[in-house]
Amino acid sequence: MEKQVLANLEPKSVLRFFEELTRIPHGSGNTAAASDWAEAFARERGLKHRRDELGNVVIWKDASPGYEGHPTVMLQGHLDMVCVKDSGVEHDFTKDPLDLYVDGDWIKARGTTLGGDDGIAVAMAMAVLDDDSIPHPPLEAVFTVDEEVGMPGAVALDCSDLKSRYLLNIDSEAEGVLTAGCAGGARCDIAVDVSASWKLKKGVACEIHLEGLSGGHSGTEIHKGHANANKLLAECLRELGYPRLCEYQGGEQDNAIPKSAAAVVLVSLKDEEALRARAESWAEKAKAGYPLDPGFTLRWVRRGEVEKTSALSKAASRKVVWMLLDAPNGVLAMNPDLPGQVQTSLNLGVVRCGPEPLKMTFCIRSSVAAEKEQMSASLKALASANGGVFDQHGDYPPWEYRKDSALRETMVRVFREQYGKDPAVETIHAGLECGVLSAKLPGLDAVSLGPDLVEIHTVRERMSISSLQRTWAYLVAVLREL
Repeated sequence: MEKQVLANLEPKSVLRFFEELTRIPHGSGNTAAASDWAEAFARERGLKHRRDELGNVVIWKDASPGYEGHPTVMLQGHLDMVCVKDSGVEHDFTKDPLDLYVDGDWIKARGTTLGGDDGIAVAMAMAVLDDDSIPHPPLEAVFTVDEEVGMPGAVALDCSDLKSRYLLNIDSEAEGVLTAGCAGGARCDIAVDVSASWKLKKGVACEIHLEGLSGGHSGTEIHKGHANANKLLAECLRELGYPRLCEYQGGEQDNAIPKSAAAVVLVSLKDEEALRARAESWAEKAKAGYPLDPGFTLRWVRRGEVEKTSALSKAASRKVVWMLLDAPNGVLAMNPDLPGQVQTSLNLGVVRCGPEPLKMTFCIRSSVAAEKEQMSASLKALASANGGVFDQHGDYPPWEYRKDSALRETMVRVFREQYGKDPAVETIHAGLECGVLSAKLPGLDAVSLGPDLVEIHTVRERMSISSLQRTWAYLVAVLREL
């Protein structure tokens, strides 16, 4: 019998199931054993359940006496975890259990991610299902797979036999915050064939590097005012009079604000020094507009002597720069009901040109479906106006904030009774499965909650024990009131 690291910690039932899960391989794409475990849990307790071909597991439990006529409540989380290990750590996520330990108030895993996102949701739901002393309405526990890699489990889930009117998603990472909406999103690509404009031209090939920007997550950090390297470099090229482009490379991922971008331009020998000086002067002025990017630098590097180099025509170079300048980017709308929170944004994450076709990749996000569609239409129009093609994929729906929510009102009241203060009610500019499930179950009233989890998806991931204790007491109290 393996030593139970968390056996003496409260809440014992929650942490027992959590530790059991940490001993089972359950990385994204490898959740079969976790689904088996969830099925066995239901079977051993005589609970109605089903499992689909992807591995999603649904478990039902009848209402406590006196709660039979109350609206059905869904307890929901995902079975998969993000698998990251420290360099030098020998750990096989396909077979090795996580090595848990307690450090003061924190539960951690040695050298790896902890999987508190979202193993704690599964554990809390199981603890409710396992305890007949907890008063509750009819329950539907929904454990999905592969949330961390695009939510295919939730997308494919058959909801035809689900009756839930309330959804308690346990996939938030901050105690005291009730999440009441999230953005939907998609990846959008624009491609423009400029091959006919590539010609061998004589001149000096010079590299312009914009580096040292702060970057950040294109959802949760899009409002911070950090510069987008792809947009900034286009401004520099405009300042230089649209020199002939040989190459343009900017950004790495659609969902990350690009920290750097570089262009290779072909200029005449007599103009090189003047253009270099102009670029450096422009950079000094540009820095003043982005005080949150103190590391911003511009480097000008000559590649070689005067020679013939493949470059775009002046007209095509101007077209590429204009497209980059015209491309919408950043925050487009704030939430009118939740001041300070982003409603709609997009990020020009990746740009590639030379000698392949120009390709621009965007991440679009909105908590309002109509605004998300408007962004998509705008990008499609930008592509069409420039003779390009548009493609959209990886689409997932928003979870729109409900102005009137009986569930949220109850949860705010119960929170106030337990904590002596009101919780924060927020929307997040990122994705949760609530949006997918709400689209499948019209009228579903949803709120997301969870204990303090810090630095998720890293080897420094940790979960607060005291926060879990309070959050567990809060969940039990909410169920009693529903």
